[in-house]
Amino acid sequence: MLAMALLLLLCAPSWAHRSSEAFLTLQADGRNLSGHWEIALTDLDVVSGLDSNGDRILSWGEIRRQRHRLDALLAESLRIRSAAQECPVALVDVLINDRLDGRYAWLELSGRCPQMPESLSIDYRLLFDINPAHRGFLVLRSGATTHSAVLGPDQAPATWALDSPSPWRQFRDYFREGVHHIWIGVDHVLFLLTLLLPCVLVRRAGPVWQGAPAFAPVLRDVVALVTAFTAGHSITLSLAALDVLRIPIALAESLIALSVAVAALNNLWPVVTRRRWLVAFAFGLVHGFGFASVLSELGLPSGGRLLALCAFNLGIETGQLAILAGMLPLLYGLRQFRLYRALILPLASVGITLLAGLWFAQRSGLLMA
Repeated sequence: MLAMALLLLLCAPSWAHRSSEAFLTLQADGRNLSGHWEIALTDLDVVSGLDSNGDRILSWGEIRRQRHRLDALLAESLRIRSAAQECPVALVDVLINDRLDGRYAWLELSGRCPQMPESLSIDYRLLFDINPAHRGFLVLRSGATTHSAVLGPDQAPATWALDSPSPWRQFRDYFREGVHHIWIGVDHVLFLLTLLLPCVLVRRAGPVWQGAPAFAPVLRDVVALVTAFTAGHSITLSLAALDVLRIPIALAESLIALSVAVAALNNLWPVVTRRRWLVAFAFGLVHGFGFASVLSELGLPSGGRLLALCAFNLGIETGQLAILAGMLPLLYGLRQFRLYRALILPLASVGITLLAGLWFAQRSGLLMA
């Protein structure tokens, strides 16, 4: 089962915790609306079929030549209303924006409400009928107020008052996105798995694993590792989100891949055998910058930065605990079999090392994705 899981993971993209995402930014100035909508070119081709020559590479020229399809996509996938009246939004221009995880179409938008809006209702439907995992990151600004939200397929058209954001809605949206992010974060999940693999065994001389300790020592070891990892990534997530300390996203992603590889190699050729929680804490500091890169895409709302940050972090921890609740009983049940020590642990560690090495090569530019 673990071998099959690793085989599937080898098919995962190098930007392990990136999924189908689009970024919608709107500015409300009286009756006027303006902003932009960034959609990955790969997603844009799926929903609009703009790749006219069939070479599976969507070019700027193909997008420009089929402007009418983008107009239709905008009308079908995004509707904005004020009270009972629709605020028509039109496509002004189309540009290409290079993000870290690929190329995006930058759709300039402009609209106008029939009357001065006190609130705006946004019905976002891009890709949901094809890919329910798609998420739209919304930033809505009005005067000094900034609203942020994650738009998913399970929510009805949402309404935002333009004067004051709802703290409960902000907490709910950021908490949900924290859970979603850790669940799709293959690299973060693999790092946790790598730390857990040897926890259910007793290490003897060198790389030899023997014995099956009682559950209490195993649980104590796991709690120490997870607490240290959580403390590490919570520190750097908070520092980066509050603009106290930042590092380039490409560097953070490369270091995260490297941390997974180093942890897996330590399972095969143990260097750190005691106080492994210190390693978890140190690498947690690195993973926190990766979490912060996602939060920076979503943005922190003005007047509710700490609430949103706490909700996002709490969502990550909740998702992490759910993953551990599934992993630990499985590993603990397998640890009594000699096959676990002789085959599962070393093969899983080798597979994780190879996959993390591939990620590192792609993210650091040593290997083109």
